[in-house]
Amino acid sequence: MSDRQPALTPCLQICVIHEDSGLCTGCYRTRAEIAGWAGMNNDERRALMDTLPSRAKLLMQRRGGRGGRIGRLSGKTTG
Repeated sequence: MSDRQPALTPCLQICVIHEDSGLCTGCYRTRAEIAGWAGMNNDERRALMDTLPSRAKLLMQRRGGRGGRIGRLSGKTTG
């Protein structure tokens, strides 16, 4: 049996960086935070992870997205 703990990460494997906000749409980290993750200790990771939920609202303000695609697919078209 192994005593290893799973890696501490907020990653959801939905790695898409939102153009306007610069945040990953899965975990809400910036590219720099993702790139620096391996060099952080668990205390640094936890501190950053505590800030991530508040970033979700930055992505909710975007236009289009899934709702926009659903509207287009359901036949709502413009002129």
